[in-house]
Amino acid sequence: MIKTGEYNVLKVIKEKTMGVFLDDGDAGILLPKRFVPPGTKIGDDLKVFIYHDGEDRVIATTLQPKGVLGDIVKLRVVSTTEHGAFLDWGLMKDLFVPRSKQISFMRPMGDYLVKIYLDEQTGRLAATERIDQFLSNEILTVKEKDIVDLLVYRKTDLGYVVIINNLHIGLLHSNEVYRTIDIGDSFTGFIKTILPENKIDVVAGKPGYKRVEDETEKILRLLQENDGYLPYHDKSSPEDIYSFFGMSKKTFKMTTGALYKQRKIEFTQTGIKLVGE
Repeated sequence: MIKTGEYNVLKVIKEKTMGVFLDDGDAGILLPKRFVPPGTKIGDDLKVFIYHDGEDRVIATTLQPKGVLGDIVKLRVVSTTEHGAFLDWGLMKDLFVPRSKQISFMRPMGDYLVKIYLDEQTGRLAATERIDQFLSNEILTVKEKDIVDLLVYRKTDLGYVVIINNLHIGLLHSNEVYRTIDIGDSFTGFIKTILPENKIDVVAGKPGYKRVEDETEKILRLLQENDGYLPYHDKSSPEDIYSFFGMSKKTFKMTTGALYKQRKIEFTQTGIKLVGE
């Protein structure tokens, strides 16, 4: 059974001048000729995205949309009507946001955070700004130290409210932010703490020494590219460290400490240097 709004792997069952037809258990789904990979033949399995085209036909494409069913993504408005707005999501047919599903008054060229859903009445994909109804911390699917996908939802006095794995709400505190971030930005993070009432604090990046393992190679590479010496140490400002290394001061200290224990670097009064340099 095919799944609208998702990627499907389907077998080519016949070829026509307009394209190829893929096995859907019925008459077949058209993959238009312009999207058929070169060399495709009957019997091949193709990974395609299924949606409704401009003529309301269920159709396949090898184009990759900016989001699939259930995703929360930031998309740009390309046009509006009295009934709603149309968003560019990377496919031939734009994604529709009914006026009733808008919170703000959507304007052309504006970027908006929306959730992609399946309209039960029409069977077609649509989008909504009313995201909160799809998010809940009542039953958590994550635990402390889990690595998760984060999406910036809104700014508060404490930091940034983020969406966790498209399911939950968490808080990224301002003192854990070391670069400029905007609403709709997405990145990997981890669950720092689960508080009473299932409130969640998150941190960008990976936890503890999992992060250190990734950053050691970066510091060694930067040292090699700068003649074995870098003028950064535990007295350097967090801003200077983040500007050069792209990591927090805490991660920098953990990483250089690990490299020192491995006897790969030395500490000097003014910075760090490769052993033997």
